[in-house]
This record gives sequence, structure tokens and C-alpha cells, in this order.
Amino acid sequence: MENQTNSKNIILNYGVLLGFIGILAHLVLYATNSLLELQWISNLVSIVAMVAIIVIAIKKFKVINGNFLTWGEGVKIGMGVSMVNGVIAVIYTLLFMYVIDPEFQQVAMEFQQQKWLDSGLTETQVEQFTKSAENFQGPGIITAMILAMTAFVGFIISAIVAAIMKKSPEEAY
Repeated sequence: MENQTNSKNIILNYGVLLGFIGILAHLVLYATNSLLELQWISNLVSIVAMVAIIVIAIKKFKVINGNFLTWGEGVKIGMGVSMVNGVIAVIYTLLFMYVIDPEFQQVAMEFQQQKWLDSGLTETQVEQFTKSAENFQGPGIITAMILAMTAFVGFIISAIVAAIMKKSPEEAY
């Protein structure tokens, strides 16, 4: 039972930390008016932070657990951290889209349309791509995409980290 309490605390604490790092990176770019041009920086910061925080969280659990860790425990910790982060990302994204800057989606779409035109697409192609993109802008789709992507990336990172860090009591002797 003690391990369950420890894992819940670790998952919540590090998941919230990871969520706030992602929000901070996004807000810094938004505040400097460079979010559209430099969105990749926010994404890169989020991925690097996710790897680092998952490693730290799994390592902390391993230390608390007497320096033992099964692969399953590692994946559970990493996925928990990822999903707490995902829920925070969904809440923030929806707040951003509907409260902080409701016109941002339209501005982003216009920015993307110009990039498509600059790359040589015709007006008809841009119009088709725009109609397709609009299908993915509802809150339900956005929520599902964020959670699915967070779960996928979180699982990959967690599985690798847990495989590297695992240590069972049998291995100690």
C-alpha cells in the first residue's frame, strides 16, 4: 500500500510540473508574439521536459522502493506522469482557444494558408486543406488528439526508461 501512495504522489507532482513547463513555454512564445513562427520551440521544450521529468519520476520511485523497479512499475509511473500532463494540456488548450485568445485559431489558419500558398499550392488546394483542417478544430477532437499523442509519446519514453532502469530483487543477488 505504501508503494501505491508513493507512486500516486510522484505521478501527480511530476505530472503537474510537466504540465506547467509546457504551459510556460507556450505562454512565453505567445507573450513575445512569436508563437506561430516558433511553435516548434514549444514542442521541443515539451518533449525534452517530458523525457527529463519521466526519468526523474521513475528514478525517484526506484529510490523510494529500495532501489528496485519492475518494468511495469516504471511504465505505470511514466504513463501516469504523461497523462496528468495531458489532462493539464487539454484544460490549458481549451482555455487558450475559448477564453484567452478566441481568435487565435483563425489567425493561425490564415498563417498556415499563406505558408501553403508560398509553397506553391493553388487556391483550390489551399481551400481543400483548410476545409479538412477545420474538421480537427472542435474541442472533442482536440481533446482526443492531445490525450492520444501524450499517451503514445509517454508510453514510448516510459517503456524505454523503465527497460533501462529496471532492477528486481533477484538481480541483486
